[in-house]
This record gives sequence, C-alpha cells and structure tokens, in this order.
Amino acid sequence: MNSPSTQFVPSRRISMYESVHQIGMWGENFKGHGDQNTAASMIVEANSKLDNQSEDTSHGVMGTSSKYDQEATKPVDKVQRRLAQNREAARKSRLRKKAYVQQLETSRLKLIQLEQEVERARQQGLYIGGGVETGHLGFSGAVNSGIAAFEMEYGHWVEEQNRQICELRTALHAHISDIELRILVESGISHYFGLFRLKSTAAKADVFYLMFGMWRTSAERFFLWIGGFRPSELLKVLIPHFDPLTDQQLLDVCNLKQSCQQAEDALSQGMDKLQQTLAETVAAGQLGEGNYVPQIANAMEKLEALVCFMNQADHLRQETLQQMYRILTTRQAARGLLALGEYFQRLRALSSLWATRPREPA
Repeated sequence: MNSPSTQFVPSRRISMYESVHQIGMWGENFKGHGDQNTAASMIVEANSKLDNQSEDTSHGVMGTSSKYDQEATKPVDKVQRRLAQNREAARKSRLRKKAYVQQLETSRLKLIQLEQEVERARQQGLYIGGGVETGHLGFSGAVNSGIAAFEMEYGHWVEEQNRQICELRTALHAHISDIELRILVESGISHYFGLFRLKSTAAKADVFYLMFGMWRTSAERFFLWIGGFRPSELLKVLIPHFDPLTDQQLLDVCNLKQSCQQAEDALSQGMDKLQQTLAETVAAGQLGEGNYVPQIANAMEKLEALVCFMNQADHLRQETLQQMYRILTTRQAARGLLALGEYFQRLRALSSLWATRPREPA
C-alpha cells in the first residue's frame, strides 16, 4: 500500500489560523493514502460431477460413486455453516448496538430528571443559601447540562469498551475466522469514533473541560495532549504488539508516525500562538483602570479557535486509527485494539492505586 505522505514540515512559528489550515490540508491528503486491508477470504470449489464412463451396473460401483458425491459436498456444507455463524455474529452485534443506544436514551431521561431536581433545589435556596458553591455539585463539579450529559455517556462508553476488550481477548484465544474477527475490529474502531463525536458536542458546552481532561483519571491526564492521547506516542507503545510486521508494513508504520509528529507540531505551534494572542488581548489597554470589558469581549472571540484546535486533534487521532487499520492485517488490528484498550485500563487502575496509596503521617 502507499505510505501516508506529509504535506508540510514546520520550519518557522506559524499563526494559529495557518496551523488550522495546514492541518485541514494534511487531513485531506491523509485520507487519500492506503487501500483498505482486506481479510483473507476462503473460496472453496467443489466438483461433485462424476463421469459415468463404465457401463457396469453392479451395486459396488454405484456405492462408490455415491460415497464420492457425499465427500464432495462436505466442504460446501462447512462454508455454509461458517457463513451462517458469521450472520449470527453480525445479528448479535446489531442487537448489542441497539441495546447500547437504548441505554443512552434511558440515561438521557434520567439526566433530565436530575437537572429538574437540581433546579428546584436551587430555587429553594438549598445550595446558595447553605453557602455551598454550585461548582461543588456532582459530575466533577460541572453544572453545565452538556458536560453532565457527556460524563454520563462517557461512563457508558467505558463500560462498553471494557466489554469489547473481553470479547476481543476471548476471540483471539479461540482462533476464530478473520471474517468474524473483522466484525469485532470494526465495531471497536467505530466505538472510538463515537467518543470523538461525544467530545465534539461537549466542547461546544465547555471546551476547557475537554481540553484539560477533567473527564479523565489523573494518570491519563499526565499523558494528555489537546484533550486526548498523542497519536505518535501511542504508536510507540503499540508497535511491539503488531509483530510480526512485513518490511512494507514497518515502513508504512514509520511513515505514519512521522506524519503524526509533523501534524502534532503544527497543532502545538498553533496552540502556542493562540495562547500568546489571547494573553496580549486580555492585557491590552491600560491595566489598573478597572475597565476591561472591551478586552474580554475580544478575547471571547479568539477563544472560539480553541474548539477548532481540539476538533483537529481528535481528527488526527481518528485518521491515525483508520490508517493503522489499513496497514495491518485483521488479526494484527485486533491485537492492536486489545493492547490499546488494556493500556487505558492500566492507566485508570494506576490512578485508583495512586489515589488510595498509604500516606505517612505529617
């Protein structure tokens, strides 16, 4: 397959708007590389016709011919049984997805009910009158309904990911066919894409909450880059789990990692430029005069670019997953998804152990 190519190598500090434009061009070119990696399919041809060249009508000859007919139909029956099993696996996958959607809808209704209860309590003065800040309420301190909905949906997302990890592990140990394994791999990749859509919606409600990983555990936040994992660094973690790789696959993975690093550098430069511009905007005018409304209004407009940067970072993460799926075989992709899921599981476990570690008395 063709190796992902790079469209730019940052040689100077660029503006945040140039960075976003370059990333958009990179994404378009990124999609154009790589053919879809197809799983090996089994084609069985059986010829059940026998030439009746002998005029012998003895039962011995007829019995032998009938035996050959039965043997010839066995491979066809095996393929039909396998196809039936694949259809059943696909049907079960659709049912699980339907149940997951219904679970999200139920959670949404519960969230609406909870918001109504919070609003009634606020009107009665239970929070403000009691001297408790509203920022200390549930959902990691987020009263914003969009963020509250995201946290609830993300909790369901993690539960579904844990289930998929167990299913992948069992499937790999059972040595199921590539066709059945492909269904699980595509379901796992789609699950990550669903998370990116959730984040895009939540970013409109509070981009700072998403940007700084308030929805992640402490150990996960340690590796945070623009609201998520850094694709090039994650590739370094996962590459050992793809072995054995062909020479062409190894070249494609290395080119992909280099492309990710260049795109990450461009986004990081844009973020630095945005931070500098925002600081200059807030500090504009005469400090100390007490009138800063115009500066804050201008800063609000510039902050809109922050949502764009986070969406571009998630777009890069999504493209990286797609490219890896095209480079790897189905079984390699399954091992990669399993390793990726377990990696995040271990980070969450590390966070829990760190939070509950014994502390020496002061």
